[in-house]
Order: sequence, then structure tokens, then C-alpha cells
Amino acid sequence: MSARIYNFSAGPATLPIEVLKQAGKDIVDFQQMGMSLIEMSHRSKEFIAIAEETENNLQYLLDIPESYKVLFLQGGASSQFFMIPMNLLGGQKKATYLNTGTWATKAIKEARNFGDIEVPFSGEKINFNRVPQDMEYEISSDSHYLYFVSNNTIYGTQFGKFPEREKMLVCDMSSDILSRPIDINKFGLIFAGAQKNLGPAGVTIVIIREDLLGQAPENTPTMLNYKTHADKNSMLNTPPCFAIYTVGEVLKWAIKQGGVKVLQERNIEKANLLYSAIDTTDYYRGHAEKNSRSLMNISFNLPTAELEAHFVEEASLIGLSGLKGHRSIGGCRASIYNAFPKKGVVSLVQFMEKFERENPVIK
Repeated sequence: MSARIYNFSAGPATLPIEVLKQAGKDIVDFQQMGMSLIEMSHRSKEFIAIAEETENNLQYLLDIPESYKVLFLQGGASSQFFMIPMNLLGGQKKATYLNTGTWATKAIKEARNFGDIEVPFSGEKINFNRVPQDMEYEISSDSHYLYFVSNNTIYGTQFGKFPEREKMLVCDMSSDILSRPIDINKFGLIFAGAQKNLGPAGVTIVIIREDLLGQAPENTPTMLNYKTHADKNSMLNTPPCFAIYTVGEVLKWAIKQGGVKVLQERNIEKANLLYSAIDTTDYYRGHAEKNSRSLMNISFNLPTAELEAHFVEEASLIGLSGLKGHRSIGGCRASIYNAFPKKGVVSLVQFMEKFERENPVIK
């Protein structure tokens, strides 16, 4: 196998090497069954056992109460932008959305097809460089839930603390789930695409409070009704089997590492290394305000767009891949999810120091 590069891509993103090696074996011959993991029936006892173990391990790692149901769904996290209001806002109920970036903007657009959507905070005019403080916005008394994106991959912002409100919280945790402990009881629904911290693209995890099941209008399409999937334990139709299996292997890896608190400590250490390199010079400028900085995605700029392009090109030549910023804001971005190694961050910091010395800005 060729030498592994450091993959700073926002997603699909780095997975633990031991998970990849195990998947490589199982995709050819699963548990010496003489058949591939991706050939077996999703209704076989072997795959049912995989799905059940995956659900149990997620419940263990996130301390999910018995009053919640874990669903393995398809359609990507973006499908949840309309499934959530479709299921929870029957009869055009009101909901509150915080607009902190591209994915929140898209969710708001979809939600307005199904309910009365209020947006008391939008970071659009400040190029989404921060998230709101808890009491910076108001929520109507008749709002059914408060929707927010916990971590913004494009702009490198994150809610360091979740909103402390009486309202039921609904959260898109696609890019920081499993990166820190959370109190599930505050949430009515959490969803996450797997391709950042949990596994490969193809499966979306939904954690939903059971009393919210069955609230969808009668004309809701079968495949878009949470209750239908919950009643069938996510086996209404053929699920994304390989993606679910890989999520299961990642969860086993996370347990071996010591759980979510250990992963959080590592994430803080990695992010601090990179933010320190940014803060000790005027050459690099972080996009996010300091009190809104993400531990998962670090967006930054160099003095000129030309230097940014040169930076990305030179970095790729030494195995630092995926550092080009999102097209909507440009610059550079380093995504350092759970499985991203500290050595990769150290290598990036060393390269940043060297690049600044060799490419000074002529004033």
C-alpha cells in the first residue's frame, strides 16, 4: 500500500486505518462465510446483528436514553431539511431556525414549504463568521422547536455551548457528532450524515424522541415518515448496508479509544495547535471569531488569493491534501475530525511556518 497522505477534506473524510483494514477483509469474506459483506441479505441474521450492535454502541457512546429511537436512513443529511418539518410541523406549525451558514440556509428554504418559519438570527451580513450567543435572539412562545446547525464546515464556526432554552432542540450535527459529550435529553431530534465523523457517505443517522413519531400528516409519503422506519427498525427497504457496517466499526474504534470524552480532549489539543499557529502571525487569518471557533473545521486566509492557491498546491506535494477552502468563501480549510491524527496537524503547522518564511509579503 502506498504511503497514507494527511486528508484534510471536509467530507468524505479520514477514517481510522484499522477500520479501513477490517472493512477491506470483510468486503471480500465476512467472518469466513465465503461471501462478501456487501453480498449478504439485509434481512439475514448476520446483518441484523451488525445493525443492532451499531445502534447499541451509538447509544452507549452518546448515552442515548431508552425514550429515543436511532434510525439509519438514506438520502443524505440534506433530505432531513424537509423530512423534519414534514414530520413535525403538520398543520403549518411554527418553528424557529438560526441561520449560521449554507446548510442552515438550505434547511430554512425547505422548512418554509411545511410551516411558519421564523429566523431571529442570521449571520449572512457578517459572512457567517460567528454563531449567536444564547440570549441574542428571541423565540416565539408558540414555536414548536428551535433548529440549529451545531458545527459549520464551510465557515469554521461551532456552538461551543448548545442553546439553553425551554424549547425542544432540533440539530444538524453532521460535522461534529461524536466529537464531544452531549445531553440528548435537550433534543427532540438530532441528525448527522455519516461521512465526517462516523463512516462513509450513504447513511444518515437520526436520533429521535419516540413521542415525536407518528406526528406526520396522513398524506406523508411512506418513505418520508419517521414512524414507518422506526416500526421496521430501519429495514423498511434495503438500507445502505456497507455504510451502516462501517459506522459500526468506527463506533467500536471510538470505544477502544476511551469514548467521547477522550475524543473531545484530542480534538481540543489538535485544534489548539492549529489556532495557535494562526494567532501568532498576521500572515494567517482565521475566518471565525474566537468565541465561535470550530474544533472540526478551521477556515483561514493568507494575504492574497494567489498565495492561497500556491499554499494549497505546495501542501499537496508533501501529502497535505484537501486544504482548499469552500468555493463560497475561498481561502483554506483544514478539517480535523475524530480520526484525523495529531501528527497531521503538526505537519501542517510546520509547513505553514516554512511557507510564511519562503513567501513573504512585499509591502
